[in-house]
Amino acid sequence: MSIRSTRRILLAGVAAAASVWGTLSAQADEQLDVVATFSILSDMTAHVGGDRINLVTLVGPNGDAHAFFPEPSHARALAQADLVVVNGLGFEGWMDRLVEASGYEGPIVVATDGIDVIDISEEHHDEEVGHADHTDHADHDEHADHDDHAGHDDHADHDDHAGHDDHAEHDDHAGHEHDAHAGHDHGDLDPHAWQDLANAKTYVGNILAALIEADPEGHEIYEANAARYLEELDALDTEIRTVLENVPESRRVVVTSHDAFGYLGRAYGITFLAPEGLSTEDEPSAAEMAALIRQIREQGVTAVFIENIADNRVIEQIVAETDATVGGTLYSDALSGPDGLAPTYLELMRHNAMSLTAAMLAF
Repeated sequence: MSIRSTRRILLAGVAAAASVWGTLSAQADEQLDVVATFSILSDMTAHVGGDRINLVTLVGPNGDAHAFFPEPSHARALAQADLVVVNGLGFEGWMDRLVEASGYEGPIVVATDGIDVIDISEEHHDEEVGHADHTDHADHDEHADHDDHAGHDDHADHDDHAGHDDHAEHDDHAGHEHDAHAGHDHGDLDPHAWQDLANAKTYVGNILAALIEADPEGHEIYEANAARYLEELDALDTEIRTVLENVPESRRVVVTSHDAFGYLGRAYGITFLAPEGLSTEDEPSAAEMAALIRQIREQGVTAVFIENIADNRVIEQIVAETDATVGGTLYSDALSGPDGLAPTYLELMRHNAMSLTAAMLAF
């Protein structure tokens, strides 16, 4: 082969490589920049968006969204986004301030739109009526004091915004920690709707619609991805229901660190008792702890679970004062790391269901 021919072949190869690189670069440039607020929501979004999106997660694996403090880098990520995906229902108490700080004016999809939301105020009212029948007057008075205090949580959420706004402008978090925590109150609505696989299908539908609106050319890819994911959600739901059929209703009572499993309980007929409220920032009063321990003893509850994001000292106290045994770790508000037991939403739900089933049957 002549030198001239060899040169032509080499030049053709370089041109072909440049063409491929140019195509890949164009595809990269065409990716939709999406921000999801926490790891579970991010995983759902990734399943639908696939390679057409560049995804940034604000609160990563094993992160506690209740105690999250946005940094300037998070504001920059929002400023560059084409779409933001949030859970809603007050779960991201810091989100409005972060959006304002970033200057983001693009679409925000609320993944829980259309969910049959659990109203905590109604459940707590029913529980208080039930407790009044078998508690003494002293306990009742203490609960009344606690309820009065809880009634002011929503006001604290609004009154403390100024303190949290100041925090957003500084890198030093310590001086604003008390004010910032008040912004995580969820109010009367339970935001942990992803704990029901049927609700996850609503999440996927909302995410799909938002991605198609933001990137109409990718609709076929998004629709195909969503269809596959919905099939996986349905299959897991069937698997969990089949396994739980082996657990008698009388044994379907479990204690967890905080009140994050209401939707799971409603979907699969499990009663969850929690010493803390909807947020990991909540702390039970002495009267609440005494009432819970008494209930555990009366109902013969033997399985309690710690959580990957919670301070588990309260659970340790319950174990010390009852016959309950720690049944393992549940994943409530965050995925595990990639090498953990729940690196994806599907694996999180499967792990939680199987761990609960084993504990309810064994103890």
